[in-house]
Formats: sequence, structure tokens, C-alpha cells
Amino acid sequence: MKAIDAAFAEANSQVGSEIGVSEWVTIDQATIDAFAETTYDHQWIHIDPERAAKETPFGGTIAHGFLTLSLASKFGYECLGRYDGQVMGINYGFNKLRFLSPVKAGARVRGRFVMHEVKKRSETDLLRTTILTIEIDGQETPALVAEWLGLAVFEAS
Repeated sequence: MKAIDAAFAEANSQVGSEIGVSEWVTIDQATIDAFAETTYDHQWIHIDPERAAKETPFGGTIAHGFLTLSLASKFGYECLGRYDGQVMGINYGFNKLRFLSPVKAGARVRGRFVMHEVKKRSETDLLRTTILTIEIDGQETPALVAEWLGLAVFEAS
């Protein structure tokens, strides 16, 4: 059996199942500030703790939504792994993405993955769609939920 066919069978058997939960990551103010510098997004709700405490309902600063989303890569490395014979993985984008709850400075987040769909696009490409939920420690409503597409690429036979 070709490696891509074995990977397809494995992934297809996981559809509807949880396939991984990452470790917790703390998003502190230093991380938020560094992200603001990197992305040129200096909105005060992210970088001004005093003002954010006074003028927002959050009680302080919150992480950028894209900072929280950017942790998907870290969480994916921890939870998704590679298939036997896979030569690379490519972030293929998102079908749906919703930011549901702000992440306050100092909060811990983690990623939870459920296999949603898998398609064999060619003799070398396997498209895997997972539902990624980034949870906030101690909160019922997650930070975000996304349909994330990843392309697993195999050697041509």
C-alpha cells in the first residue's frame, strides 16, 4: 500500500474524533507587546494596561486575535504529527474562523483538534480539515474556533 493511501485510511478513520490536545501556553503582556511590534498593531487595548483597565470591559489588555490564531502552528506541531512517508506539510488556510472570546493578558490557552474531513487531492497530496478550538483556561467560551486545512505532501511513486 502506498504511504498516501495508508495515511488517507488512517485520517478517514478519525473523522469526527478528537485527535489531539496541546499543552497550555500563557499569553503574557510581554508576548502581546512583542506581537504588536512585529505586526505594527499598536491598538491600545493590547498594549496599554492602565487605559485598558479603565476603558474596556476586559479589566486590562487582551491579546490580538491574530496572536491567538498564530499559536495554531505550535499547537498543530504538538498534536497533528506527520504520516509515514510524508515529506512536508503545508498550511492551506481556513474555511471558517470565528473569534469568540478575548484572551486577557496572563491567560493560558491550548489547542484542541477534531478531524473533520480528509480528501486525496492527487497521488501526492492529502488535504486534511480539522476543527481547531483554542480554549482559554477556566472559561467555557473558547477564544476561537476554526476549520483549518492542512496539506500533507508525499513523494511521487
